[in-house]
Amino acid sequence: MGIDLELHSARPAHRNWRKSRATLLRSSYEHGDALAELLGSFRQLGVAGRLAGVDPYGDTLMNEQEAAAALREIQEVRDIPEFRDADGLRRLDALDALAGMLEQCAGTPGSYVWFAGD
Repeated sequence: MGIDLELHSARPAHRNWRKSRATLLRSSYEHGDALAELLGSFRQLGVAGRLAGVDPYGDTLMNEQEAAAALREIQEVRDIPEFRDADGLRRLDALDALAGMLEQCAGTPGSYVWFAGD
């Protein structure tokens, strides 16, 4: 299980991978498993907001306004003690990759972050 992140200049044709390449600006595939674990655990830990709404098994899209709101949630998530275990560094690396993608999306009008779950 994993979540791939992609930043697109416009709403991607997420039902057609080949067509979606036309709007692709940036991608992050190396933290997929850690990101899926992290986002999947938010509901269990009572984390509310846009990040908790990401489906680790399906596709989720966020536009630049949603990305800006999710970016503000990242600092709150960093402070959760449950993420300070042996896998903490791996989760923090995934969170950093996500923050970078959300920040770029928030600063790019018309863009979308695509969370492609397994």
